[in-house]
Amino acid sequence: MPAIPAIFIDRDGVINANRLDHVKTWGEFEFIPGSLEALVQITALNWPVVVISNQSAIGRGLVSDEMVEHINTRMVAAVEEAGGHITGVYICPHHPDNACACRKPQPGLLHQAAIELDLDLERSYLIGDAESDVLAALAVCVQPILVLTGRGKEQRALLAGLEGTFQVCRDLSEAVTWIASREI
Repeated sequence: MPAIPAIFIDRDGVINANRLDHVKTWGEFEFIPGSLEALVQITALNWPVVVISNQSAIGRGLVSDEMVEHINTRMVAAVEEAGGHITGVYICPHHPDNACACRKPQPGLLHQAAIELDLDLERSYLIGDAESDVLAALAVCVQPILVLTGRGKEQRALLAGLEGTFQVCRDLSEAVTWIASREI
């Protein structure tokens, strides 16, 4: 069976509101308005939806692996309760000073998901709110989409030299509509 494309989505700033002090409990997790509905809408493509997220709060000692797993499990359950589906959640737990292959902008999480889920990266999309998301996507020929929620507005300026290599959308809902218009 041939590899299939996927929709990769960054978590903080795209699905849920960014916090300067990191999301450390489920009580601090707040869906961005419209993001839950967008996750339900993208499920109609019947492609894997994969959340990829740098979670340096673990490496900084601010939250445990188990708590981040609990938060992600609750997020997936909320999406499924609303009628959507998340195929997998991949995180980088490392401190930003670590030289790991999984912390975006490195493409390690994308490679890991592609291998484990048999995904076609070149036909896939990555929706994120940061320069690191766009650079990780470009490193493996995934179509990047920068949303202007979270850090997106500020991060867009860092990508000025790369204009034309990524799509810009207002939020996750608009990104999902853009993908659907190209794929359905």
